[in-house]
Amino acid sequence: MDALNALRNALANFLAFLPQLVFFLLILIVGFIVAKVLTKVIAKLLTKVGFNTLVERGGLKIDAATVASKVIFYTLMLFVASTAFGVFGPTNPVSLFLGAIIAYLPLLFVAIIIIVIAAAIAAAAKGLIQNSLGALSYGKVLANVVSGLILAFGVIAALNQLGIAATVVNAVLYAFLAAIVGIAIVAIGGGGIKTMSQRWEQTAARYDEEKPKLA
Repeated sequence: MDALNALRNALANFLAFLPQLVFFLLILIVGFIVAKVLTKVIAKLLTKVGFNTLVERGGLKIDAATVASKVIFYTLMLFVASTAFGVFGPTNPVSLFLGAIIAYLPLLFVAIIIIVIAAAIAAAAKGLIQNSLGALSYGKVLANVVSGLILAFGVIAALNQLGIAATVVNAVLYAFLAAIVGIAIVAIGGGGIKTMSQRWEQTAARYDEEKPKLA
């Protein structure tokens, strides 16, 4: 009798669970189809508005529209999966985990956009400086420095959007300062004062030579 009762309970539980399972699978299938269709439409729109060109100006040689469409597809599928698992109750572990990821996605998207725009601005600034100061010996170096600074500010802004800028930037800054201090100690302690003085004199002389070109 105990075995028969256990079998009946298991069957009753399965029959009660079956509608939820069917609804879960239905949401996944329909959501997958909708996500696929929307992804193709968005990829075509991004291509038409020149999204690939914008990203290439930032120095990234990729099919940006395709990459963006795949990111959008997986993002939509996260929403679909979260909705589907919600059938089993809003407090199940999978739904809570997916909800936490979804809540973080807007910050991630804004960070990506910031980096893409910063890369495009950095590339434009680099080209402008190289074209304007190409006759100078330090024109290329200056262009690279400005481009790197703009890109660095973009990365910092993106990290700040993600809420991790302070930790990352402080770690990099401390490492940079430690490296500078170490190099200075080794150079000066190793008798590098005379060499440093000669370098400064050469830099000043080169500046005087290229002053008319800069003007």
